[in-house]
Amino acid sequence: MRLLAALLMLLLLATFAPLRIYMPPHIPAVPQIAFDPVALQPNQLNQRSVGQLIYLGGWSIRSNDPRFGGISAMHVADGHVRAMTDTGVSIEFALPGAARTGPVAISPLAQGPGKTSTRRNRDAEAMVIANGVMWIAFEQRHEIWRYPLDNRQGQARSAPPTMAEWETNRGAEAMVRLPGGRFLVFAEGDEVYDDTTPLLLFDGDPASSATKVTALRYRAPRGHRITDAALLPDGRILLLNRRISWRGALSAKLTIGTLAKLQAGTVLESEEIAVLAPPLTIDNMEALSVTRENGRDLVWIASDDNFSPLQRTLLMKFALAD
Repeated sequence: MRLLAALLMLLLLATFAPLRIYMPPHIPAVPQIAFDPVALQPNQLNQRSVGQLIYLGGWSIRSNDPRFGGISAMHVADGHVRAMTDTGVSIEFALPGAARTGPVAISPLAQGPGKTSTRRNRDAEAMVIANGVMWIAFEQRHEIWRYPLDNRQGQARSAPPTMAEWETNRGAEAMVRLPGGRFLVFAEGDEVYDDTTPLLLFDGDPASSATKVTALRYRAPRGHRITDAALLPDGRILLLNRRISWRGALSAKLTIGTLAKLQAGTVLESEEIAVLAPPLTIDNMEALSVTRENGRDLVWIASDDNFSPLQRTLLMKFALAD
């Protein structure tokens, strides 16, 4: 009876309690970020390599801006990072010690699929930047948008019919621009899971509905799904593949594939070059970028913290061994 009385009292209080007004998180006037160095292997600080990757450094990144986090794609160039989150927010900052400095910029895309109030509308998972233009693939809306970098106002958009057949939360996850202007767009998964997943080849601008599209497939390492890809200077493609075990443990594999034959029905294969797994520093690795410095190919990997206090935004820098 006491339990019943307590439940009735709670119901009564809930009935007459004033409605709470939703207060959005405080957005600072000046966003800032802080870099905390991390080791490749916290228990073996002298470990400097994993597979064909040489560890050059890394950071766990914090910010006073609640919009920081959820990084799903990034572009590194000239000591500067432009990242895109899975809430459709652009983040720009200079790397520690970079010659190019400037303020941190964090701002949502002014235009994109649907209303900004619905997260699934702005679930940006893949990004390409070239020649002053930015292309973004929105996973759950199966759309690709093109923006000029100077004002980020939507110039064009497409919703390819082939992408519309992809699962809602297994859509476009990685995108790469090939020499000559063709694009590859990778799906994260498939409705009928087998050992390959959908891959599309666009003969030109993927944000144009007139661009011809060819269906291919991609074979990720067993138990993994692609989260990002980047083109290497020699024409090969670097692929980041993530695994989440049934216990929730995270790991990732980097693989390299060749793009010699891209035609209808082709299955893109790749070879493993590195495995990132505990006890190495690891989180939800989602973003990948490649730069060239002092004659070496540099590989940058960032993690999506899912805006969770239990996860981190990591940015790790590697050199690709010859």
